[in-house]
Amino acid sequence: MQKYIPENLLKLASVCQHSLYIVGGSVRDYLAGKLPGKDTDWDLCSPMPEEELLSAAEGCGFSVSAVYRNTGTVKLADADGTGYEFTRFRSDKYVRGEHTPQEIFFTDDIALDARRRDFCANAVYYDLKRAEFCDPLHGIDDIRRKILRTVAPASKVFGEDGLRLMRLARIAAQTGFSPDEECLAGASAHAALILDIVPERVFTELTLLLLSGKESGAPAYRGLCILRDTGVLEKILPELALGKGMEQRKAFHDYDVLEHSLRCAMYAPANIRFAALLHDVGKPFCLLRDGNYHAHAEEGARIAREILTRFKAPKKLAEETAALVGLHMRDYDLRMREGKLRRELVENYPLLGKLCALKQADYSACKDDLSTAPVLIKWRDVIEKMRREGVPFTLAELAVDGNDLREAGVPPQQIGATLKNLLFRCAQDGRLNTREKLLDSLKGGLL
Repeated sequence: MQKYIPENLLKLASVCQHSLYIVGGSVRDYLAGKLPGKDTDWDLCSPMPEEELLSAAEGCGFSVSAVYRNTGTVKLADADGTGYEFTRFRSDKYVRGEHTPQEIFFTDDIALDARRRDFCANAVYYDLKRAEFCDPLHGIDDIRRKILRTVAPASKVFGEDGLRLMRLARIAAQTGFSPDEECLAGASAHAALILDIVPERVFTELTLLLLSGKESGAPAYRGLCILRDTGVLEKILPELALGKGMEQRKAFHDYDVLEHSLRCAMYAPANIRFAALLHDVGKPFCLLRDGNYHAHAEEGARIAREILTRFKAPKKLAEETAALVGLHMRDYDLRMREGKLRRELVENYPLLGKLCALKQADYSACKDDLSTAPVLIKWRDVIEKMRREGVPFTLAELAVDGNDLREAGVPPQQIGATLKNLLFRCAQDGRLNTREKLLDSLKGGLL
């Protein structure tokens, strides 16, 4: 492992009086066969007081961005901009379920420090001076067996910190490791403790889970299934979890609403997995209210926005997810007339790529069918036809702009709406997209 460690970090370890260790995900991943890279999180620890580390780090050219003396934590960055987080060996005492420890006891005992962590696979240490691993809880064997075993009785580990419920699912998704029976039972017994964790932390873990496996959504699906099986999903996404057991038309669906939603996230690219997971979140609401699923896209858009607002997610993500959920049923039965479809393709062009990806994931999740969704075959034919005609899909592609309309006498307050109307006219016939024809249509009062 030594040859993959940044030189600046090795230099820091060499000048420290105490041993300096790497611990956590970087060590686990290396032992599992994943070499450290630019995205590696370097978690450091040692029995040395933070003052000793600060003195050594500053002497080696590191910058210090934060010091938390109550937890013995120091955040560093080297001259290359690589970040590190150091924490002094300690043992923690928690109030049930809360993420922040109530009491902290500093120690020289590496085994005690290991026991404060979550899973044995995350409690393997690498001594930077000696270039050797230290494994107080036999985590290396767990890594080889690809299992997640808690560092103490599972009831204690999950009872101490509710965020570990999310970490379990997220780490399982990222690593492909499987929780052992005691781990799953302990998580299930304490699922309600996730409600003690602030929404932002839950959202961060859920985001990391959904982003697991950029090329394939199978890891994300794995993590979501653990959230479902432990009962955590119904705590953090009750609107979605209501879909468990809700049947759908057998001619089109092999799965109930919840399982279909999880599989949709599995088949979706990483950049739309929130929309994929929540695309049918309106179905349980509509079924309970109306006895059918008819308005589920519209209601789902509202509910998806409410969920992401509750998580305090970025507004852009919330709005885009809501828009995709609201649009995902467009032309699902292939009955939309071409004229209307042309307008909708232009109107929703900024989201078109993601919408098509969502519709494909939705189709594949119905019966695990990886063939091209019929609606996308139709849409692609229409889009190709529009492109051959020279149809403008954006205002930037329109042959006139605001200055042209102003010179033609269009009132300033009407310019935006007029440009959109011209764009929609051209959607029906790309041959209209010339400056002369568009300006003539203004003179003729055709808008």
